[in-house]
Amino acid sequence: MDRSAGGSSTSRRRPSRRSRRSGRASPGSGSPGETGLGLGAVRELARRHGIRPRRSLGQHFLADPNLARAIVAEAGVGPGDRVVEVGAGLGSLTVALASAGAEVLAVELDRRLLPALREVVAPYPGVRVLEADALRLDWARELRDGGGWRMVSNLPYNVAVPVLLGMLERAPVVDYLVMVQREVGERLAARPGEEGYGAVSLRVAYRADVEVLRRVPPDVFWPRPAVESVLVRLTPRPPAVAVEPGPLFRVVDVAFAERRKTMRNALRRLGLPAALADEVLGRVGIPARARPEEVGLEGFARLTEELLARGALGGEASTRARRAATDRSASGGAVARGER
Repeated sequence: MDRSAGGSSTSRRRPSRRSRRSGRASPGSGSPGETGLGLGAVRELARRHGIRPRRSLGQHFLADPNLARAIVAEAGVGPGDRVVEVGAGLGSLTVALASAGAEVLAVELDRRLLPALREVVAPYPGVRVLEADALRLDWARELRDGGGWRMVSNLPYNVAVPVLLGMLERAPVVDYLVMVQREVGERLAARPGEEGYGAVSLRVAYRADVEVLRRVPPDVFWPRPAVESVLVRLTPRPPAVAVEPGPLFRVVDVAFAERRKTMRNALRRLGLPAALADEVLGRVGIPARARPEEVGLEGFARLTEELLARGALGGEASTRARRAATDRSASGGAVARGER
């Protein structure tokens, strides 16, 4: 449904005043066609189909055709492109994508919206509407026909983070351009020491580069949300560090479970005595009194490898790591492909 609101080269670009004002919805109605879905058309469509937006599903429908077209232009979508849209809602962005000539897989969970969505996209044979929960989809199977799939979406508030993390891990998508709640976008792009930096930032940094492109005002949505949104680009790439994600994010999650505690305390929650925790942290160059939000992805990767090599995380992963550490002893450990 429509709603409002990395790696080593994550960046943020402050939007211009002009870009923040661009794409405001005119209150006129009009059919989708060339004009797209404005505020009047969105409200009339919802009225005819008896649709009331559900706050529990994070439903804030995009009601600005100028912004929809600007998003498509920013994504560089053109004829023949294959685009997956999660949370198609009433079809505002879907129409803009289809009008640009893209083949669109429009995924929508709320079956109340499907008749209206199918009505809006009926003139576009390149659109396939799929009633499904994006969190449960087998993306590798759903997008198996050919490659080059892209994601352009206005993600619902309440599932934006799990949808993105799940798709980055499993979906054969080459790039993402998504609108999310501003706070969520800042968490996705945050670097060590910045507000919002945490486990989500690290999970995204492991698999993608992130760029916050612009802010999106609340008044381009219906109903109007209480907060701003942002447009975010994610570019998938190979993992930024040479550590398996399972043990790495076990360490990350323990560290951020009590984010104001020190890294020494985090290791003690993993069962290490204080003296051993200090020794391990010293070997990987992390001060014992550092906070988790001060440690980058490379630091967590070095820490995880040290813990695995000592068998401190248990299981088969530790056994493999000890063998690998023996083979790499002359080189001084794992080589990371970028600090965050």
